[in-house]
Amino acid sequence: AVVSTQSGHYGRDTNYILSEKMPNAKSKKTKKVQKKFVLDCTHPAEDKILDPSEFATYLNEKIKVAGKTGNLGTNVIVQREGHKVNVLSDIPFSKRYLKYLTKKYLKKHGLRDWLRVVASNSSTYELRYFQINQDDEDAED
Repeated sequence: AVVSTQSGHYGRDTNYILSEKMPNAKSKKTKKVQKKFVLDCTHPAEDKILDPSEFATYLNEKIKVAGKTGNLGTNVIVQREGHKVNVLSDIPFSKRYLKYLTKKYLKKHGLRDWLRVVASNSSTYELRYFQINQDDEDAED
């Protein structure tokens, strides 16, 4: 269907084409989308700075579902596999929220000055050490 409107700017007619196949809100079915996020703690875990099982427990306690902590149910699952922590979600879940919680955990344990949270791909965060250039200090002397 074409909807024509009279525009006030320079007397032009503006035609808007509305798709006749636009889905209605009523006919929309909710799909069960499972998202998987990975928090890779390999570097600090190998150096015995961070314990992935303790980090997974922290996430279990702190992740909020519907505004409440400890309300994970079967919608959100936090599991540890080696040095990685996996978060599986059946409900809409933000990867950015995991970064926020990770940074909060690092700050609580005094690791925020040495570790940073970097996205290595679309569903993975990696904990890396800050790269400190010591060559610059030698060049200044």
